[in-house]
Amino acid sequence: MQKQGLLIVVSGPSGAGKGTICKRLLEKNPEIKISVSATTRLPRKGEADGVNYQFLDKRKFQEMLEKEEFLEYAQVYDNYYGTPKEYVFENLEKGYDVLLEIDIAGALQIKEEFSQGVFVFILPPSLEELKSRIISRGTESKEDIEKRFGCALSEIQQVIKYDYAVINDNIERAIEDVEAIIRAERCQVNRVYEQLKSRF
Repeated sequence: MQKQGLLIVVSGPSGAGKGTICKRLLEKNPEIKISVSATTRLPRKGEADGVNYQFLDKRKFQEMLEKEEFLEYAQVYDNYYGTPKEYVFENLEKGYDVLLEIDIAGALQIKEEFSQGVFVFILPPSLEELKSRIISRGTESKEDIEKRFGCALSEIQQVIKYDYAVINDNIERAIEDVEAIIRAERCQVNRVYEQLKSRF
């Protein structure tokens, strides 16, 4: 009997390094699939459909919403973003692990719908380090930095709703911690019990 894959949901405040961790995790573990979100916004320069996002028009997105084809979705200003169920569940059924790098609101929506997911929160080493990472990007005004930092503070309070917390004070160790979480989750009795019954 084929075991079901894991849905690994990774979140954290801006500047915590979750994007880098997810990218490296996928490079080291090519058997893990990445779920590509859908959006109604237009592609930016260099973005490709099906790679960065699935780019949909609003009518198509609305149709999918009505058919409950999203694991989670959100409206950000005039655009919609969502995680299509079909790709995720198809791959889980085939036994692949699926990685979702997603904001906290979306992750908590998924937790309500699919509690057997593995929810990992990436944290910066400290608030000072978080602020300096946001500043060092050099892409935002002082006002935007303060707003983003304030937002990060309130997001960090949500860590209690996750299964695991990984402090990213060393990128290699943080990746190893996420890999260790995945390995441990794959060995949970409730995930492998059917396989055990067929063997013993």
